[in-house]
Amino acid sequence: MDFNVKKLASDAGVFFTRAVQFTEEKLGAAEKTELDAHLENLIARGDCTKNWTEKIFRQTEVLLQPNPSARIEEFFYEKLDKKIPLRTTNAELLGQHMLDAAKDFGPGTPYGSTLTTVGEYQKKLGGAEREFLQTSAINFLTPLRNFLEGDWRTISKERRLLENRRLDLDVCKARVKKAKLQEAKAAAAPDFQEQRPRNYVLSASASASEHELRVAQTEFDRQAEVTRLLLEGISSTHVNHLRCLHEFVEAQAAYYAQCHLTMQELQKELRSANGDSVPNAFAVSPSISGVLAGPSGLSGSSLPGASPPPRPPVSYRAPEESSPLKIEEVQPPATGTRKAKVLYDYDGADTSELSLLADELITVYTVPGMDPDWLIGERGNQKGKVPVTYLELLS
Repeated sequence: MDFNVKKLASDAGVFFTRAVQFTEEKLGAAEKTELDAHLENLIARGDCTKNWTEKIFRQTEVLLQPNPSARIEEFFYEKLDKKIPLRTTNAELLGQHMLDAAKDFGPGTPYGSTLTTVGEYQKKLGGAEREFLQTSAINFLTPLRNFLEGDWRTISKERRLLENRRLDLDVCKARVKKAKLQEAKAAAAPDFQEQRPRNYVLSASASASEHELRVAQTEFDRQAEVTRLLLEGISSTHVNHLRCLHEFVEAQAAYYAQCHLTMQELQKELRSANGDSVPNAFAVSPSISGVLAGPSGLSGSSLPGASPPPRPPVSYRAPEESSPLKIEEVQPPATGTRKAKVLYDYDGADTSELSLLADELITVYTVPGMDPDWLIGERGNQKGKVPVTYLELLS
């Protein structure tokens, strides 16, 4: 190991000088060369871009991989320049567990066959998720990382060099100022023969200081121009990141659309397999699902100033019958009942409807042939039709 004591002592001296210089600038005891307004704006814009890009990058990593241990493992693989092993997604793992359970329960049983079907579709969802993660990492995370670890490091290096050039320039300015002050004092003193050599030395020292100042000013201007050009490149970085952001949104849209399509296919397959023989109190028509959840997933009762939804049309009749549904003859199914919280007061239009009070809990279920906007509600010994839009179904 080559240990250079002179270089170490020189670096220590420069560090000490810089510390003193910074302290004097903070106290206002030393002159400081200010950068032009355009360059200052570019520096502020660059810092803002770096800070927000770093935050977006970190949070996108959390979105794509919520497990911090997995993120650390991927980080080490990247630093070691090794290929990251394929990781099984949670949906794929769930699907595999369902398939294994179906084998134990018996693929021929209703539960086993349904587990097999749902497990296969869960694995499809897992495959779509993996494709989305890979696409997002390549098209969005990689450009952000390249900026932070590449372009910004270069900009930071040149900015540090610019700061050093500025400090050198300020030192030269201080030397010139001091040399001119001493030269002026010498010129104002009486001209004695023994002082002439000293005056010549002062004059030469002032000339040398002015030469050093011109060199330092040239180097500072050159470094300021280099830094300015690099910082102006931030505009092209914004354009590149904008394109990557569009690609990220497209990948998200494609992923969610594929998930939606897969779940629709799964629902159709389950309906055809069950033959609609099992009542489903969880199925809500699309027109009222948005009313139940609201624009932000909150129940209607939690929204300030919310008004009750309009009364749904009474248009339910069994397909095979021409007479209205008789409430007193309706019996709750063996499975498929569910608790619901009443969101608004409701006055029944006739004896077939159950009047409701806000915030009370009732039991609800559906029967074959019933309009999807209505459910059968029970409260103690009372029973009647209730509109779904006035309820919040509980798990």
